[in-house]
Amino acid sequence: MLLTARTLLTGRELFRPGWIEVSGARVHQIGSGAAPGPADRELDTVVPGFVDTHVHGGGGADFSAATKAATASAVRLHRRHGTTTLVASLVSAGPADLLRQVEVLADQVRDGLIAGIHLEGPWLAASRCGAHDPVLLRDPDAGELDRVLEIGGGTIRMITLAPERAGAPAAIERIVDAGVVAAVGHTEATYEQTRTAIAAGATVGTHLFNAMRPIHHREPGPVIALLEDPRVTVELIADGVHVDPALYRHVARSVGPDRLSLVTDAMAAAGVADGPYEIGPMAVDVAHGVARLAGTSTIAGSTTTMDRVFGFAVAHSGLPRDESLLLAVRQSSVNPASALGLASPVLAPGGPADLVVLDAELSVTDVLYAGRWTAEAAPLP
Repeated sequence: MLLTARTLLTGRELFRPGWIEVSGARVHQIGSGAAPGPADRELDTVVPGFVDTHVHGGGGADFSAATKAATASAVRLHRRHGTTTLVASLVSAGPADLLRQVEVLADQVRDGLIAGIHLEGPWLAASRCGAHDPVLLRDPDAGELDRVLEIGGGTIRMITLAPERAGAPAAIERIVDAGVVAAVGHTEATYEQTRTAIAAGATVGTHLFNAMRPIHHREPGPVIALLEDPRVTVELIADGVHVDPALYRHVARSVGPDRLSLVTDAMAAAGVADGPYEIGPMAVDVAHGVARLAGTSTIAGSTTTMDRVFGFAVAHSGLPRDESLLLAVRQSSVNPASALGLASPVLAPGGPADLVVLDAELSVTDVLYAGRWTAEAAPLP
């Protein structure tokens, strides 16, 4: 299948025009200028498939339900919006529930339904719990951590924890030794405690600014420690609700092109109507597209999708259009995959045939996943 595009962004370069030849589930050839033959499809803008490494659900479904039907519903929703690689995030749960959820989702990773599991908790700070049940939060226990990692069997990609909790530095070392990414988040940590976590091996900052001790001129806190260390990739929920556009621009300038990952932190209400929902065991009300814990003003994840996050980045970068497109592709595809050790989404010979087709307004018009158009692919189970 030969595709041409007015604008083709590979994840490394921008071709205008460009072409891409797909063979099966892989990219066969790619180039700029005139295509080597008649095109099967003529497209506007093509970018690599989006990679969302922090997402709790969508399409009315929550990954914490830990059923194949719920996972398939959420994956289906996000894939329609361009996410071709998705890591399922779990909110804090009790020991038995956590093991059950990981066991079920691990099988879904092996089946190829999702790309991995992200444990956001339960080893978080109660004072920065956000949409996590504070009753379920606890210090990391070596025995529990080992059981979770064993049940995961290599499918857990990232674990977020608060570095000020008792035993956290040792837990981070244990996580990293198991080949899992350790992330700092939902934390009241000081600057020094965060630096200790990074020294122990933490390499991601979970949704920077949100559920995190703010910057103070005499105690920089975790934000500054995460931003200034070149080993750390920082997440931002670029949905127009969680962070101001000025903060997005500031962070992007501060960390450069390779250290910012845009995520959705989407919950079950993504892609569906306002109303009552749940994230894990917590009740959530969604009004005007904003999710909040029921009866409170606390934001509880988002209702956004990666195409909207991508559009936010392009619109608010403050850069010329082509530069903003190149940067947004890195932030929404290349960097998240790199941070978690996932397969590169860069469109290149031999790489995965996962791509998103956008119109002039950057709305998704089609998605190619594993070489098949989403509208034509066999339904998910």
